[in-house]
Formats: sequence, C-alpha cells, structure tokens
Amino acid sequence: MTTPDETPTHAFAPGGNRRHRRARGGRTGARRALVLAMAVPVASATLAGTSAFAADDGPAAARGVSAGVLDADDAQLVANLDERVADARLGTNVSGVVLDADSDTPLWDHNGSTTLMPASNAKLATATTALTLLGANHEFTTKVVYGDGTLTLVGGGDRTLSGDDVAEMARTAVDGLKAAGLSSVKVRVDDSLFAEPSLAEGWNEGYYPTEIAPVRSLVVDGAAVDDTAIDAGKVFAEKLAALGVTVDGDVARRTARDSDVPVAQHKSAPLSDIVRTMLKTSDNNIAETLLRMSAVELGRPATFEGGAALVRQVLSSYGISLDNFVMHDGSGLSRADRIPAATLAQLLDAVTESPALGSILDGLPVAGEAGASLGPEWGRFDDPDSRCAVGKVRAKTGTLTGAIALSGVTRTDDGDWRIFSFIENDSTAAPGDIKDAMDGLAATVNGCWA
Repeated sequence: MTTPDETPTHAFAPGGNRRHRRARGGRTGARRALVLAMAVPVASATLAGTSAFAADDGPAAARGVSAGVLDADDAQLVANLDERVADARLGTNVSGVVLDADSDTPLWDHNGSTTLMPASNAKLATATTALTLLGANHEFTTKVVYGDGTLTLVGGGDRTLSGDDVAEMARTAVDGLKAAGLSSVKVRVDDSLFAEPSLAEGWNEGYYPTEIAPVRSLVVDGAAVDDTAIDAGKVFAEKLAALGVTVDGDVARRTARDSDVPVAQHKSAPLSDIVRTMLKTSDNNIAETLLRMSAVELGRPATFEGGAALVRQVLSSYGISLDNFVMHDGSGLSRADRIPAATLAQLLDAVTESPALGSILDGLPVAGEAGASLGPEWGRFDDPDSRCAVGKVRAKTGTLTGAIALSGVTRTDDGDWRIFSFIENDSTAAPGDIKDAMDGLAATVNGCWA
C-alpha cells in the first residue's frame, strides 16, 4: 500500500541493473519540507553545485571522460557522437550530454554547460516540481458555491476540466436550487486563485490563444480563447439552462465569499495522470497551470515568478546544478528561458532514482508512438539512421523557431541504461532535417546505430 506521498517502484526506471548506485527515497514529504525551509529566494551561486559536466568540445579525455576506462562499446559510442554531433543540419550552436544511468558516470559531453533555449524540455523541470510539492496523488478541485441568488464557479487549477464534468456539477446545483424552490440564478466565475500577469516574459504574440491561452485557474475543454474563465462560466450557464433554470444576465467575475454555501464540486484525475498527459502531448497549458499550482500549494504568489522560484528550489533539493539556468514560464515557450543540457541530464538522472517521479518516465513519448510527440505523424525516428530506435527511446521533445531539443532515456541491447540531452539553437536547416539528425543522436546513444 502506498501513502499519498509515495508511488510504487516504477517498472521503466533503470533499477534492475544498477551496479553502483543507491536509489533515493521515494517520499516527497521530506523534500517538500526541505523546499519550505528555503525561506529566501534561491541564488544559483548559493545552492547550485559544481556541474559534473565540463563545457568543453575537445576530445573525450579532456572532458573528464578517460578513454582508458571506457569499454570498447562506450569508446565507440563517444567516437560516433563526436562525429555525428558535427552534422551540418544541427548547426554550430549545439550541446549534448550522455550519462551511464547505472553508475551515474558521464560518458560524453559536448558543450553540456552551455546555456541554450530548451523549448518544451523545460516541462521536465515543471513536472518534477509539481510532483515533488503536490504529490503524485494530488487532485485539483473545481467548486460551485451559492450566495445572494448567485452560483459561482470557482476555479481550482484543473486544466483537464471537461464539459461533462461541468454538466454533472450543474445537475447537482440544480437539484439544490429546486429543493430550495428557486428557478432562476445569476452565474459568476471566480478565477482569483492565479494572479496577474497571465502572459509570460518571452512569449510571442502569435503563441496565444492557440499555442497557449492566457493562464487562468478556470477552463473547460481546454478552450483556446483569451478568457477561459468567462468561457467556462458560459458553459456552466448553458448546462443550467438546459436543466430548466433561468440564468439572469451575463456571466461575470465575482470572488467567492466565506459565507457562500458549497453546492457541488469536481475532482480531477491524480496529478500523475495529468503529468503523463502533459509530457506525451507537450501540453503548454497544463504545464503553466502546474507551475502556478505548485506556488499555490506552498502559499507563494501564484505567478510565473513565484512558480519559477520554486522550480529552482526543488531542483536544488535534488542536487541538480542551476548554473546558467533561467526559467520564466512552465512550458518552455518563453524565448528568454535558458537551460543547459547538463542540467536536463541531471534532472532525468534524479527522475530515474525517485519512485515519486515515476509518472515523468511514464509520460516521456516513445519513439514511434502514435498520438505522442515522437509519433510517426510528427516524422520522428523514420529515417534510415534512427528507425532502428523505434520503441527503444523515451524522450521529451522541444521545438521552437530556432530551438530544438530532445532529452530522455534508452536501454542498450546489453541492458545498459543511458540518459541523454541534446539541444540546438539557431540552426538554419529545415526543422524536419534538424529533428532527423537529433533522432540519429538518440539512436547512437541506444547503440542500434553503431
């Protein structure tokens, strides 16, 4: 049996063949307490440990990986990566790190500490923070309260709330209205849980509302609109009207009062399920909501800055380097975000060692998996060099104009686990060609492209 702060040992985690590592504890409660104890903002110079990866593109021995201690397969891996990272499609501003996950040994580093725009690889940090602070079994609650002739739909940060969920709350509310002899009501929405601004530094105007909606604590059916809270209120009003209740006037905002009477609520699926969905489909809106809800849990301002500060604190608590780490949002859409490949590799190493973070591994898209961001519909792992890695690589994608990233885990035919992170910025090649080259690097790490 698991407690709310525990999750079962994760089947995909590289635990079965570990030779030298000791798994970290699975409880998130102690780590949450550690973050709470960090009463002052975290400065990278204070809490960031020395990176295990040198920013050097020289030969393996100069990067702290001694060729004398590598077996023949690993030596060939290093040679292949040194050659293939120079692929013209990747451009000249590219970095990468590969770890032996079983022994925590750095195998290869190419400019790994260089600060680059990570795109959606930033979601790995957001997911780690939310699971650590909220717990895998956390549920988000949307409420309906009544007072002064008004039903107020109160947002609780559930980005997965559906029209069917709202309909069920409406039915419950109508039952209460009818029992009280009421046949008409005003409808209001309360999305005060999240503070302004609703748009992050570094977001292009072209991103919203399709790529990202202004961040609010209330939304129904993932609506791609500028005001998701008012839209949700309109859906609620429509459900009430369909049940025979007259809705007076237009939907507007109202902050719920302590004296209001709770009449209905809906709880989301567990956070672990939401994290898996976010990572599989690279859902920007879920990521931004989780960043804010992490701040809400700790009583911090539910802003981009408040959430990002907690990300730094949580990563520090896992011993992950914050050198050159800059984060302005939870999704990685901000063009001002900067995360080195070394940090992403360390983060994934921590994920493989913590059962509490198992849903992150579950959520990593699998090469060739339809419906996820590494699926064939996105043209991933479908060229002669990388096709061999279909089903063998799990990795988070990242794509912005001028930035493509891929960070994940894979297991070689010999049973050795590898962690990798590759990021490129500013390549002038076609995005599809860049992704093909990056998929080839992942296939190289797996060893199927020898």
